[in-house]
Amino acid sequence: MQEIKFSIKKWAKDDRPREKLLGKNPSTLSDSELLSILIGNGHREKNAVELAKEVLRLGKNNLNELGKVTIQQMMRIKGIGKVKAITIVAALELGRRRQAALSLDKPIVKSSREIAHYLQALFRDLPHEVFAVAYLNQANRINHLEIISKGGITATVADPRVILKKAILEEAVSLILCHNHPSGNLQPSRADQELTRKLKEAAKLFDISLFDHIIVSENGYFSFADAGML
Repeated sequence: MQEIKFSIKKWAKDDRPREKLLGKNPSTLSDSELLSILIGNGHREKNAVELAKEVLRLGKNNLNELGKVTIQQMMRIKGIGKVKAITIVAALELGRRRQAALSLDKPIVKSSREIAHYLQALFRDLPHEVFAVAYLNQANRINHLEIISKGGITATVADPRVILKKAILEEAVSLILCHNHPSGNLQPSRADQELTRKLKEAAKLFDISLFDHIIVSENGYFSFADAGML
């Protein structure tokens, strides 16, 4: 079998990504070096680091943008098969979840900004719209966050009965509605406003309050409560 051109094995030991990670702080490695460790090996024309640089270019050399690249898109690169593409996507997803967890290090929600930053991290890479509900207890701690629907918001997919049934099971005293706008537009639609009104009125029947409805995008967030729309 022909040896890979410019094989990493020929590099000085201290320059090889795996050895550098073992001997130094991971923060000293470049994005392409870290990615090359996930890729493992290259092919006859490119080594793992060169392949990593090609993968990064799919995301415009931005890890946040790379998180939006699909497995199928990565597999168009010669040398990136299904296993390598899945490994990269899985690693990016772990990083996204870690960032989301760090964004809400306090379990008590004190402001719309606090929950919005958490939601931005959680929904950042999604190409489609999702609708979620955070169920809070008496102390404003989030007992549970559940994605109710994907792909858009209508009265059908975000059924108040389903949301309130879950609220009762979770013994929630208040709710935070939340969804993302992948387009970047933060203004609530008429459907957003109507759904908010319906859920607020329905929740009252069970002595459950609507804390907020938050829309997030890469551009920021919109809070119904902050805007005086609740």
